[in-house]
Amino acid sequence: MVKPTIRLIAIDIDGTLLDPKFQISSANLETLSHAHSRGIEIALVTGRRHTFALPVAEALGFPVTLISSNGALTRRSTGELFHRDLLPAPIAIHLVRHMREYRGNCVLTFDREAKGSLVVESVEELNQSIQRWMEKNAEYIDFVRPIERAITEDPIQAMFCGTIERMQQAQQHLMSGDFVSKITVLRTQYEERNLCIVDILREGCSKGHALQRWAVEQGYQRAEVMAIGDNYNDIEMLEFAGVPVLMGNASRDLKQLGFRLTLGNDQSGVAHAVQEVLGD
Repeated sequence: MVKPTIRLIAIDIDGTLLDPKFQISSANLETLSHAHSRGIEIALVTGRRHTFALPVAEALGFPVTLISSNGALTRRSTGELFHRDLLPAPIAIHLVRHMREYRGNCVLTFDREAKGSLVVESVEELNQSIQRWMEKNAEYIDFVRPIERAITEDPIQAMFCGTIERMQQAQQHLMSGDFVSKITVLRTQYEERNLCIVDILREGCSKGHALQRWAVEQGYQRAEVMAIGDNYNDIEMLEFAGVPVLMGNASRDLKQLGFRLTLGNDQSGVAHAVQEVLGD
């Protein structure tokens, strides 16, 4: 079997690169370092915002491309900005007013590096679902009530977090809005934690669109791109890549989509997949 020539490896962070303890395994680190030494570009493609993803990128020990906020921002880990897709402020205001019943689950993200880059109305419902995330991002969170008062510029995205059942209801209500043709709705779901995250971004913004844009800019063919992910918000990225790989810890319905499977994130599935494809 002829091994494909890979020039770019795009990797999701949570549930993929990181193990269940939110660490990069030694096997993943060694394998990606080896790939980098062979001249293969590594890109981290994540739902995390840039600042929250940057420590993971820096832990690899070499510069990477960092596509954050589900494709809204593309920056090098060294800081250079390539592309930014923001959610127009009028649409964001319309959105949060439409989602009035779910304000307690809402987080707005802005492209800032200080307090106010994250805005919420209250913490009660969010702490029930993403307390660890809230604690780690506490220095960046501002409280504004009503939350639409904070939308004085275009945000990166709006995010709704809660139990799977509540977020299914939220997404159903969201899709009844008259603005849905102007947004992209992406879902990330963790059954074992009963956690669902619904991200709302600008129309045409996704991990897949951002990865394709970067590949074209760098002159990579689809066949030269490998992508590894574990969740619903990774589907567009996997569909674009010539070599798509789904983590073993992905949900059963995602495994029905026909992507190549690797081991779970508790077994260094990223390292296993890269070694298998590169022939190392």
